[in-house]
Amino acid sequence: MGSAASRWGPAFAAALMLVVSAVAGYAQGAGMAGKPANAARLPIEGDVPSLSGVTTWLNSRRLSASNLRGKVVLVDFWSYSCINWRRSLPYVRAWAQRYGHQGLVVIGVHAPEFQFETRIENVRRAAREMKITYPIAIDNQYWLWNGFENDYLPALYLIDAQGRIRYYHVGEGDYSQAERNIQRLLREAGARGVTPQLVPVQGAGAEAPPDLENLRSPENYLGYRRSERFESQPGVLPNQAREYASPQQLPVNHWALAGTWVVGAESVVLSSTPGRISYVFHARDLHLIMGPGERHAPIRYRVTIDGHAPGEAHGLDVDAQGNGTILEPRLYQLIRQPAPILDHRFEIQFLEEGAEVFLITFG
Repeated sequence: MGSAASRWGPAFAAALMLVVSAVAGYAQGAGMAGKPANAARLPIEGDVPSLSGVTTWLNSRRLSASNLRGKVVLVDFWSYSCINWRRSLPYVRAWAQRYGHQGLVVIGVHAPEFQFETRIENVRRAAREMKITYPIAIDNQYWLWNGFENDYLPALYLIDAQGRIRYYHVGEGDYSQAERNIQRLLREAGARGVTPQLVPVQGAGAEAPPDLENLRSPENYLGYRRSERFESQPGVLPNQAREYASPQQLPVNHWALAGTWVVGAESVVLSSTPGRISYVFHARDLHLIMGPGERHAPIRYRVTIDGHAPGEAHGLDVDAQGNGTILEPRLYQLIRQPAPILDHRFEIQFLEEGAEVFLITFG
């Protein structure tokens, strides 16, 4: 996740971290902590807010309440670098395909967490790569975010054919209940041929479900506004270049910088090479949200685990020798290790200056 616009203050950060840390309670039928599933009666939760404040749409002409009258609408709040949302995407994509001809309209509301996610070309590229073909509302000004009084990513809101919110769920999980509620509202709207069978979904790559049994590392922001458990000396000097040293030993879930870095509010930027980030973690997967910063050119990096190339533990964005390249700002999967899952020291060394790193997250 990450630091979005400045209007997302400490209260939002605390709530968002609560959702992320609650992933340990995730289950296919149980969902994460937060708002209740409201699955028993599907009560009326309120009217859908106006869409008039959204001026930019992808994959669709501009939508309005009149466009959607008589349709069942699933609103999915997302930001394209969020791993928690990414793991829910296979379900949303499958529902759009399965139930679209029966009257379901899926709207992905893209609410940016990081500044780079406000750029339309980045969202468009991500949507194309992730095979998102349903309408996307660009919510850079948080019109719909505020209209729904939403505080979470990801978050689903299900709206009936009369424009009333009937169900919501925040975080990962609860997919079976969400789909049954889609079926229920479609039947209420008069759709025919809605069968009770659930669509088979198997997420792969970055979209694979987390390994909760072995997930003992929480995500961590690297910018000074929200970062925790930073071990480098001589300590953070905000917004100025400083040379940092990484200790030889790090406790689990602590991290360090080495080299000359600028630690900003939402990210760290490498001022000159050499430079590296170290993190001791316990999880199957390790991801970084990072980009080329103002360099706007490819930046090579090399990943190690306990000082060695990752081998079969490499993620999608590195090879077995640990080599990879930053091409654009996004989530990079660097480690997906086989069992047994143990404590390991992860290090990433950047071979060109300018690398900007926002967040480290696990699965």
